[in-house]
Amino acid sequence: MIPSSELIINSDGSIFHLHLQPHQLADTIILVGDPSRVEVVASRFSKVHHSVSNREFVTQTGEYKGHPVTALATGIGTDNLDIVINELDALANIDLATREPKAQHRQLTLLRLGTSGALQPDIALGSYVSSHVSIGFDGLLNFYAHRNSISLLEMERAFCDYVQWNPLCAKPYFAPNSERLIKLFADSTVEGMTAVASGFYGPQGRVLRLPLADPKLNEKIAAFRYQGKRITNFEMEGSAIAGLGALLGHETLTICTIIANRAAKDMNVDYKKAVDGMIDMALAKLFGA
Repeated sequence: MIPSSELIINSDGSIFHLHLQPHQLADTIILVGDPSRVEVVASRFSKVHHSVSNREFVTQTGEYKGHPVTALATGIGTDNLDIVINELDALANIDLATREPKAQHRQLTLLRLGTSGALQPDIALGSYVSSHVSIGFDGLLNFYAHRNSISLLEMERAFCDYVQWNPLCAKPYFAPNSERLIKLFADSTVEGMTAVASGFYGPQGRVLRLPLADPKLNEKIAAFRYQGKRITNFEMEGSAIAGLGALLGHETLTICTIIANRAAKDMNVDYKKAVDGMIDMALAKLFGA
């Protein structure tokens, strides 16, 4: 039995942070960072059965073309995703009454729809990049056993050698996403390998008043190649989804609308229409147009 200090359940039977109960969760989950974007996703639902919020974790579960679907806001960062993915899996695969794992595994489909900055000059603003591989600079997966079993270790080693990775930073992990989901979205997205940073400023090479430990790191990241593949963009959540999802037996993918191009030093501050298009495209692909 999992102790109450490790699996915290609220007095109403909901999981600690998300405040969700098992019956309020669909098998297909759209993850967004911004809590206000849950309303945008849920506006496409024909019905909303459950609306739950706690802190930045906002959830609406309903129906899209008759299919159950959950839209959930995670907030920013892989530390939040550590909470979200573990608690979603607990809702699906642990009996909260007995605190015992269930005998039959329930597989979730976890699709993150976010925004991102491109690292390659040819990736246009408004493009949708599908993260075939999510590269965690955050170190989260290194706290879990068997991280090597789901990681692309040769690519990981090649990258660290090429950029001369700073040993003071967390060791990167290269986590592939679901082949089924990658194929599903292949004709509507740009193939990507996405770097996932542990912060928005220094960890992504931005300088305001603090200098960087390695001012050339972004250039080296963008120049890295492995078997013809390149790192396409930066964001802040996808590696935790891919890594923890793989360890827990779920299908994952991150798709991001490109709202900035770091190489071209270009930014689209009016990106709502492109994000709306990504949401519509994703729901149509998942459930039929």
